[in-house]
Amino acid sequence: MKFLGIGETNDLGDMYLRLLQEGHEVRIFMSDENSAGVMAGMLDFTDDWEAELDWIRQAGSQGIILFETASHGELQDRLRREGFNVVGGSALGDRLESERDYGQEVLSEFGLKTARSTLFSSFDDAIAFVRKSPARYVFKLNGSNWSSTRTYVGQLENGDDMIAVLSLTRDNWIGEDNTEFVLMDYVSGVEVGVGAFFNGERFMSPANLDWEHKKFFPGDIGELTGEMGTVVTYRGAERMFDATLARVAPMLRESGYCGYINLNTIVNEEGIWPLEFTCRFGYPGFPILDSLHKERWGSIFAAMTSRDRTTVDTHRGFSVGVVMTVPPFPYSDGYADLGKGMPICFRDSLTSEDRNALHYGEVAMANAQLVTAGMVGYIMVVTGLGESVEAAREEAYGRVKKVVIPNCRYRNDIGLRFIDEDCASMRKLGLLD
Repeated sequence: MKFLGIGETNDLGDMYLRLLQEGHEVRIFMSDENSAGVMAGMLDFTDDWEAELDWIRQAGSQGIILFETASHGELQDRLRREGFNVVGGSALGDRLESERDYGQEVLSEFGLKTARSTLFSSFDDAIAFVRKSPARYVFKLNGSNWSSTRTYVGQLENGDDMIAVLSLTRDNWIGEDNTEFVLMDYVSGVEVGVGAFFNGERFMSPANLDWEHKKFFPGDIGELTGEMGTVVTYRGAERMFDATLARVAPMLRESGYCGYINLNTIVNEEGIWPLEFTCRFGYPGFPILDSLHKERWGSIFAAMTSRDRTTVDTHRGFSVGVVMTVPPFPYSDGYADLGKGMPICFRDSLTSEDRNALHYGEVAMANAQLVTAGMVGYIMVVTGLGESVEAAREEAYGRVKKVVIPNCRYRNDIGLRFIDEDCASMRKLGLLD
């Protein structure tokens, strides 16, 4: 098969490497010049993705275009109309993810319980809102180009910290004056995501559940990073899926959506509270899912675009993924001096099975040496499988210890919150089989 990857920062690099290992032809386009070195010497890149369309078209049903972002949905829809097999999302998917108030509106229309989410284009208006209705809120900027570190989860019941954050953000804002953002009512409970592949007509089964660890330090301390590690399973998601994602299938079908989609939620005794959509392959979500797949990416994508089956062959149990980073992650300033170009080495005890569980991110080959590359120091995701989260943790961290990178940082508590709290809470709520 032939695959053309289109994105900004080569987030799907590990997927492309595995497609190559399967024997497929792969070419990649990245628009962000700052990521030009990611997987240099490992993948085949192109400066003009449009020039590769004839190459894809010649492959017929065996040619697939992969998109990594939730910002090119209209382009994806156009390419589908022109007869190309496209996996990624759609214009609707872009809107569901980037326009947070719209995503909540859609979920409410489909009967889901949603927390109040108020749209603002003025920091002063938002400050006045919090002063009038003091409480804990979550501040989220609209759009797909913002770092996770820009999100703020209020801590004080009187809202004073949120007012301070909004005031400082306003005073230091650089950019357009009409930037939109939402303040969402804070909801406490277990944070859990439900996700599945959608083939353009229907969801493929099974769906999966994930428990993310978003903050930088163990114990959920520090800044939001996107994810520092995640627990994922393809078993027991039916109740969550039927109550959430399954309801939006008609809308996805009408839009032509073809790709992976995830809905992040909070669950408590009052029900399921959807927070936000991810209408693309999440990272590190997709490599952790990969470790649970019995079949390889080429087979999954062929099934999605041909629609000849609606199942994915998956392992039982759990996968635990641990993100390994170098300074100054999660920020980019100073990366060239602090972490870029560092050697990545492995202990002699690393087996071929271990190596297959290393999912590379911002890396490159330089003079036959694997080194850190990219913009922020997000180096790799290391996965482990097990019938229990305890067993998956043991395997994942055993592999982490076999990777040697100068000044490497990672969380050592991925999965412990699930073991200590989340599993029992979800079973009590009847949401985990």
